[in-house]
Amino acid sequence: MLPWFKKWNEDRPTDIYGPAILVGAVGAAVIVAAFLVVVGQPFATKSMQTGPAGTGMVVTEFVNEIEAADPTIADYYTEAAYVPEEGDPLASEVYENVQVLGGVTEGNFLRLMNAMTQWVAPEQGCVYCHAGANDGNYAGDDLYTKIVSRRMIQMTQNINEYWAGHVNANEEVGVNCYSCHRGQNVPSEIWFKIAPVNEAAAGWAAVQNRVTVQSQFTSLPSDALEKYLLDGEQINVHNLEAHVAELPSQEGVRNWQQTERTFSLMNYVSNSLGVNCNFCHNSRAFYDGGQITPQWATESLGIQMVLEMNNDYLVPLEDQYPPERLGPVYADAPKAACKTCHKGYQQPLQGMNVIADWPELATTSGDYVYE
Repeated sequence: MLPWFKKWNEDRPTDIYGPAILVGAVGAAVIVAAFLVVVGQPFATKSMQTGPAGTGMVVTEFVNEIEAADPTIADYYTEAAYVPEEGDPLASEVYENVQVLGGVTEGNFLRLMNAMTQWVAPEQGCVYCHAGANDGNYAGDDLYTKIVSRRMIQMTQNINEYWAGHVNANEEVGVNCYSCHRGQNVPSEIWFKIAPVNEAAAGWAAVQNRVTVQSQFTSLPSDALEKYLLDGEQINVHNLEAHVAELPSQEGVRNWQQTERTFSLMNYVSNSLGVNCNFCHNSRAFYDGGQITPQWATESLGIQMVLEMNNDYLVPLEDQYPPERLGPVYADAPKAACKTCHKGYQQPLQGMNVIADWPELATTSGDYVYE
C-alpha cells in the first residue's frame, strides 16, 4: 500500500465491515427468497384431518415426501387384458397341469404368466418356476417355486374378492404379486419367529429389551407379530380402572406386559404406513371406541386379513420350502405383515390400481370380468 494512502486511511478510519455484512445478508435473503419462489418450499407440510376438528387428530407430513414417488412404481409392469372372443381356447385345453387358471383364455393366461415373471423373477425368467422351460416343458411340479406360486395366486384372488373392505377402502386398487414382491423373488419385510430374544432371562424379560426388526428396533416385545398376526391373540391393554379385583393368571385378564406387546404392534403398524397414532385413534382417549377414525376399521380388517393369509396360505407351505427359505431360529415359513405390502406408505404403491388390468386375480369363482 502506498505510504500516503495508508496515512490517509489512518486519519479517516471507516467501518467497512458492518455495511458489507448487511449488504451480504440482504443479498443472501434475496437469493433464498428467489429460490423458494422458483423451486418451492422444501419443508412445507400438509395435514390430513383424521378426526373431529379441534381435537388435534391430524397426520402431518412433509409435502416433498408425500409427492415423492415410490421408487418401485417405475418398474411396475402391466398389460391390458384381452377381451375373450367366442371360440378362444382355454389354458386348460392347451396346457397340461393348469390347476388354478384353467378357465382363463390362452392369450390372457400367457399374458398373466409373463407379468408374474416381471413381478417376481425378472432376472431368472420362466425357469424360476418351470424347471423344463428351456425345453418347452412347463407342466412339471419339480420346483417348489411353482407350488408356492400356485398357492399365492389363490391367496391373491381371495384377498381381492373377500377383503375389499381393506384393500379397496378408499377406491379400487386391489393387489397382485407386485404389491409384495416388487421385482424380488422374496418380498421384503417378511418375518419369522425369533422369541425368546434374551436367553439369559426367564419369563417376560426374555421377549424384549433386545433390538430386533420385529420390534422396529425398540426395546418393546419382539413377539408381537407372532402373537397377534399368527396366533390371533386379543389386542388390548390392561384394565383402566384402579384397584380392580382381578389377577393376571385369570383368563382374559390383560396386564401391563400385554399392553407393552400391544404398543409394539401399534409401533410396527405406524412405521408400516408412515403415519402416527392419530391416524386411527384420538390420542386423548385411546380406550374410547366412539372416538376412533374410519381408518381404525380399515386397519382392523387388515389385521384379520393378515391372520388369514399367514394361517391359511403361508404357514401351510412350510414343508415346500428349502432350508434357505425358512426362518433362522425355528425354521418356520416366511410370513406377511402390514409392511410387506405397505412398505412405509399409507397405501401400497401410493394407491395405484394394480388389479384393473388383471381380472384373473380378482376372484376365486372363475367368473372373470373383462371390459
